[in-house]
Amino acid sequence: MSDNFFQPVSGMDLPRFAGIPSFMRLPIMGPEDPRFTEVQIGLVGVPWDSGTTNRPGPRHGPRQLRDASTMIRAQNGATGVRPFELANCADLGDIGPNPADIPDSMERITSFFEKLVKRDILPLTAGGDHLTSLPILRALATKSSVGMVHFDSHTDLYHSYFGGSLYTHGTPFRRAVEEELLDPKRVVQVGIRGSTYDNEDSDFARSVGIRIIRIEEFFDRGIKDVMTEVREIVGSGATYLSYDIDFVDPTFAPGTGTPEVGGPNAFQALQVVRELDGLNIIGADLVEVSPPFDSSSGTAFLGVSIMFEMLCIMARRLVT
Repeated sequence: MSDNFFQPVSGMDLPRFAGIPSFMRLPIMGPEDPRFTEVQIGLVGVPWDSGTTNRPGPRHGPRQLRDASTMIRAQNGATGVRPFELANCADLGDIGPNPADIPDSMERITSFFEKLVKRDILPLTAGGDHLTSLPILRALATKSSVGMVHFDSHTDLYHSYFGGSLYTHGTPFRRAVEEELLDPKRVVQVGIRGSTYDNEDSDFARSVGIRIIRIEEFFDRGIKDVMTEVREIVGSGATYLSYDIDFVDPTFAPGTGTPEVGGPNAFQALQVVRELDGLNIIGADLVEVSPPFDSSSGTAFLGVSIMFEMLCIMARRLVT
């Protein structure tokens, strides 16, 4: 159980617009901090978007998400969960990328998350573009492949871009399957929609056993029914949760680089995460928030609200 050191600063004590922003107003610390070994869930920023193929900007996401997260309070109003009392949570800062070198950045990211794995710290990550998930999985899946619940409007399963670029935000989960980081039969992708280049990604998914639930099926069946199947697919094994903000309709989340119309609303964006309560979530990320396209900061606030829902189910997992 968390002690007072790991409690967020309350808006009753210090106005939300005051002080240095941290994720959810939690203490900021690094591996050199004497209490680092007590952290159970670490919130991490990865300000990196070198995998972006069109509109850049997610490198600025963690900073805006931190600022927006000062609005998060101590209790989940829908579920009653008080995550900061269930687990020692802290802001572990940003991983400094090399914006001119994708392989070097991925090595830096993997190295950081390996330190968290060694200390049994569950990571909750704010990206960054979706390529960020690959180096995280390289750290989390060293012993065996893991399952994944993936909310997105795109599969991110393409082989390559621009004649052979293997590492973009459209390829991370193709690489993760090839590297045996993901067990494809325990991977489910929810919300896929929009125009496509071809069928290469869906053909690959079919060939290896990845379940794609397109947005049409999502709305036809309803959240409860769809999420029951999601839970059955990943089962009780170790599971990673990856959430691209463009899963949400751009009416509610315009601040992203590759928006697709016809998606869920803001309430449904939270509801799908709540339906994952009880799963063996070993880490999660929220990616592709792009501040240059988020003039009202509404996308960032939705993003950190989704992260709070993730935090709640991760904290409950530690005590159940």
